[in-house]
Amino acid sequence: MTMTMTSSATLIVGLAAAVALAGCGSMGMRRSLVKTAPVCQDVSVPIYFEANAAEMTRDGRRVIAMAAADARGCVVDKVRVTGLADAGGDPAANLELSKKRAASVTDALMKAKLPNAEFDLAAVGDAGAVTSDGKTAPLRRRADVVLKLSKPKG
Repeated sequence: MTMTMTSSATLIVGLAAAVALAGCGSMGMRRSLVKTAPVCQDVSVPIYFEANAAEMTRDGRRVIAMAAADARGCVVDKVRVTGLADAGGDPAANLELSKKRAASVTDALMKAKLPNAEFDLAAVGDAGAVTSDGKTAPLRRRADVVLKLSKPKG
């Protein structure tokens, strides 16, 4: 009789633990089922490139995908993409490189299924890459992206 009570008690404790663990495991699933309204605030992200390159890096594509995901469910009023370059090399080549970077980012945004939007592309080359005291500004191998978002009406 004592053995039966111990076995029953073990079974009850085991079942209680299984139910508790199942509840914890379903929390993640429950969160993924709960839909939250999009925030619809402007998003600004820099996309960095390798030296003398306009091809998107894996990290750059990941940042673009996250920005596009943030915009889903929002009205995308405008997308501003500005290509930049550092001060090394020929200024005309830097301007061309910054144009290619802006185009590369724009293409990635479209592939990431960004909601329809008006795009404003700019390329500044190495303009602003040297400070007034003659020092080279770091981290200019990038394109800056600004998504102007608003909440849908109605």
